[in-house]
Amino acid sequence: MSPLQTVPAGSLNAHDARDARETRPSARQRNAAARTARTLRRRRVVNAIMVSLLALSAVIAVIPLVLIVYHLGRSGLSSLNVAFFTQDPKSVGEVGGGMANAILGTLMVVGVGAAIGMPIGIGAGLYVAERRATKLATVVRFLADVLNGLPSIVMGIFAWEFLVRPLGHFSAWAGAVALAAMLVPMVTRTTEEMVRLVPQSLREAALALGYSRSRTALTVVLRTATAGIVTGALVAIARIAGETAPLLFTALGNQFRSTSLNKPIAALPLQIFQYAVSPYEDWHRQAWAGALVLIALVLTISLVARAATQSRVDAGSE
Repeated sequence: MSPLQTVPAGSLNAHDARDARETRPSARQRNAAARTARTLRRRRVVNAIMVSLLALSAVIAVIPLVLIVYHLGRSGLSSLNVAFFTQDPKSVGEVGGGMANAILGTLMVVGVGAAIGMPIGIGAGLYVAERRATKLATVVRFLADVLNGLPSIVMGIFAWEFLVRPLGHFSAWAGAVALAAMLVPMVTRTTEEMVRLVPQSLREAALALGYSRSRTALTVVLRTATAGIVTGALVAIARIAGETAPLLFTALGNQFRSTSLNKPIAALPLQIFQYAVSPYEDWHRQAWAGALVLIALVLTISLVARAATQSRVDAGSE
């Protein structure tokens, strides 16, 4: 007899029928597949609706900025010329002049305020992040949150009470201190958040190599968080650059160009306010131009912050 056995055809048909019955989905499986299909369709619909709502929210959030820039450009672009950046204001009622004194004053007051406030804010934020469990860190964190919520005019009153009133005159120093008082809590909280993002393994590695806690915080932790800290500091500077209320009580304003920190000084927000409430049409046009320059300054600082962050990210990825 041959070693190859012949299987009857009836046996093959019975075997195939049994396999077909075993591979055919049951009623329960079909119902589960139908429910899954309905769930996937519902999820796709819900996902499309939510994505559309989020996109609409993003567009609505950008619309005010676009409208502001468009209106400022339409109203103030025609008044921008070389004289606007190089000349001081004309006498009351005269047409022409510029805001060179206000531009210089803004750069001086904001620069001095940043020089005062940024080291304090960065140091406080570093301490609060590294010693977060101490009572002093808790108090500093709470007070920074409170100061961030205060109206800016309160900072102006504070500087007036402790600097302007005792000295008997308004000055650029007082304005810079008022802006620095606004800058410190913002930079403190930003620095704390950025430092807390630094991996704990970096601290442990530095300590294992024999670094002290202070040296680890300054040379390892702070350097790692530099990009985020710089971004937050630049955003804070952009915010204080447009403040008017603190300067009304401190810097007061000046129609002439001044570089003295002990005298009243002009600033773009102050001069825009004074020109906007005046009855002269030419001053109104210059106020629009000054507002356009101010928002351009703020946008430039924001772009610099993004560029600094992006360059740091690119360097780290390489």
